[in-house]
Amino acid sequence: MKVVKVLDKNFELFIDESKILSAIKLMAATMNLELKDKNPLLLCVLNGSFMFASDLMKQLTMDCEISFVKLASYEGTESSGQVKKLIGLNEQIKGRTVIIIEDIIDTGITIETLVQQVKAFEPAEIRIATLLFKPDVYKKDITLNYVGLEISNVFIVGYGLDYNGYGRNLKDLYTVIN
Repeated sequence: MKVVKVLDKNFELFIDESKILSAIKLMAATMNLELKDKNPLLLCVLNGSFMFASDLMKQLTMDCEISFVKLASYEGTESSGQVKKLIGLNEQIKGRTVIIIEDIIDTGITIETLVQQVKAFEPAEIRIATLLFKPDVYKKDITLNYVGLEISNVFIVGYGLDYNGYGRNLKDLYTVIN
């Protein structure tokens, strides 16, 4: 069992990099077919989605752009239930297809807030791409168009996801050891 320590907690290997990259390639193949003539704007939610967005962009073959927003709802290992908008949109998105790129969707609070904010800019459509999805705790009705991997309701770190700002640099995903 591969174990890493991040700050004061130990984490064990949950999903290795090869499985993550395989899921991204499958997702990108679907997106390449569905979005080939749409010139979408990918909206990467920072900080957690930066590695996912980078690897996804490398697999996309259609014309597309990327932009970044920063939202936060986690404190430590728990969702705070509050979403704080930290950095907003700068691009013109009226009439465009927007693909929101999320690292993980659990309760859906963050994605619901972001979708509401993006709708105010009048895009042609909004689609959601998430690397990780926790269906057992999802409480919203927003359709997730592209899901890389479904996982149980565990706290994870690595591949862009953090524990109090640390662990994002791990190439695999790890779950906390109780």
